[in-house]
Amino acid sequence: MMTDPLQARLELAVQRAFQELFNAEVALKQIGFQPTRPEFEGDVTMNVFPFLKLSGKAPEATATAIGEFLAREEPVVARFNVIKGFLNLVIADSYWLGFLQEAGTRDILALPSTGKKVMVEYASPNTNKPLHLGHMRNIFLGHSVSRILESAGNEVVRVQVVNDRGIHICKSMVAWQKFGNGETPQSSGLKGDKLVGKYYVEFDKELKRQVQEQEAGGKPKEQAEKEAPILLEAQEMLRKWEANFAEVRALWSTMNGWVYEGFRETFKAMNVPEFDKNYYESQTYVLGKEDVLKGLEKGVFYEKDGAVWVDNTPEGLDEKVLLRRDGTSVYMTQDIGTAIKRFEEYPGLSQLIYTVGNEQDYHFKVLFIILKKLGFPWASELHHLSYGMVDLPSGKMKSREGTVVDADDLIEEVVNEARAMGEQLSKLDDFSEKEKKDLYEMIGLAALKYYLLKVDPKKRMLFDPAASIDLQGHTGPFIQYTYARIRSLNRRVMAGVWTGSLKFPEAEIQFAWQPSTTSDQLQPLEKELLKRLHHTPSALLESADKLDPSILANHAYEIAKAYNSFYQAVPVLKEEDGRKKLFRHNLSIDVAKVLKKAMWCLGIEVPERM
Repeated sequence: MMTDPLQARLELAVQRAFQELFNAEVALKQIGFQPTRPEFEGDVTMNVFPFLKLSGKAPEATATAIGEFLAREEPVVARFNVIKGFLNLVIADSYWLGFLQEAGTRDILALPSTGKKVMVEYASPNTNKPLHLGHMRNIFLGHSVSRILESAGNEVVRVQVVNDRGIHICKSMVAWQKFGNGETPQSSGLKGDKLVGKYYVEFDKELKRQVQEQEAGGKPKEQAEKEAPILLEAQEMLRKWEANFAEVRALWSTMNGWVYEGFRETFKAMNVPEFDKNYYESQTYVLGKEDVLKGLEKGVFYEKDGAVWVDNTPEGLDEKVLLRRDGTSVYMTQDIGTAIKRFEEYPGLSQLIYTVGNEQDYHFKVLFIILKKLGFPWASELHHLSYGMVDLPSGKMKSREGTVVDADDLIEEVVNEARAMGEQLSKLDDFSEKEKKDLYEMIGLAALKYYLLKVDPKKRMLFDPAASIDLQGHTGPFIQYTYARIRSLNRRVMAGVWTGSLKFPEAEIQFAWQPSTTSDQLQPLEKELLKRLHHTPSALLESADKLDPSILANHAYEIAKAYNSFYQAVPVLKEEDGRKKLFRHNLSIDVAKVLKKAMWCLGIEVPERM
């Protein structure tokens, strides 16, 4: 991961200090700086305790010697102080001002190309039910990681696997045949995915009724569950599907078509673009068999009782069947084949990221080990972006029982929350109804996406729709509001609304400012804001390296919070000194630019007015 430019500069200077002061060699990776604790003066701090053997001096003497060297030889160091064995450095205002000038002429969140091509898989819905809250965390996470990787200089390929075959699909089909009476999305007024999901729930209800009936007749529960007539019908339909029965395939195609149309509407409502490629399980489930047989020939796998197995006990895992005795494959088999196919279809692919919930952690450990055993050099670049479940105050979601939090319903709820907030604040009197509608949708989606992305993906989380919309809280709408506030300030500047005597044309406001025009020292809140802006590329790179949007999400919030503190305490439009006013306006513009790009990386839009 690329080093922060200030830290890289200081590390080189410290390395020189050890050579000249102590005649000692120190590797750059051994030198590290941390932000100075708030109770001490300084911007960055170095712990010298690990280097006392090299210096041969006491902690305070070592830190003082290095500090004096840096203050003398490195222009970015204005002064220093020593607290025991900790060297606190104050970075010169000229450095921060120079950074602001540079940031004003380029996008600091558009990093140089890495030359790498990365594939990110996410979404992967089933065609037997609509998208729900769990899917939303997956989709927002995968989409955000894709944009973060793209901003960090990678070429990104976005793909999904559509789980469009299997017993769960047949369950909806059987229930529709038995209870649907020819119902369609057009005749029912339901979105296609919701209509199909309705019959998935109906199947489960009928299955439970039949099991109870057979239990009442004396059958043990386990036997009753296996022999329920409606389950046997679904199993028979799956066999007919695999045997390519025309009438079964026709119904399957029709009902999947209803679901795809519903998915398209939901993806549009979520403001998530289409994928570069869709992989359909109905096509990929045949993959992997030849690869497993080749592995058997090479001795990578072994045969037992007519089935093909892999032994992962040396890696601390279990043995795993890859081909059954009858020659049919398991999910692992098709995942092996699909991974191989992807690297064949996309030459130069350097990394493949699977965005899948943490209940599949073991599956992906096994998959990656198998592909390494098969000798594919890219197997070490496979990554499982594992994430935790999302709960609501009402508890865990269950698809079969129809208690899932539907994605469309949740979007509607957060948009309604945004509408209620907007009507309460009554600041949109000059907005047209369409402008209000678009704004409420933008705010609602920001609330939903940011709330799901600000948490470390690995953690299980609780989603609270009302809390997500708070304009004063740790929320997406708070960051949107900060951006809109700056845009409002900018419009006032462009209109010449200055309380002082100086006015500047737009070109001069945008580009003519020079660091030397600010004669006074930076105020603490100005410097704090500049430091946070300066750290943004490092936050982006850390998010990309760890595949964790929460790092960038929380960094954007800290910038917004710092700007609001600055805005409340430091005059911008009311500043009498025209040059200071111009500097603060430039600073505000760059905050807006960074917030807009950071939110774009999270898949969130920001409004010009709010």
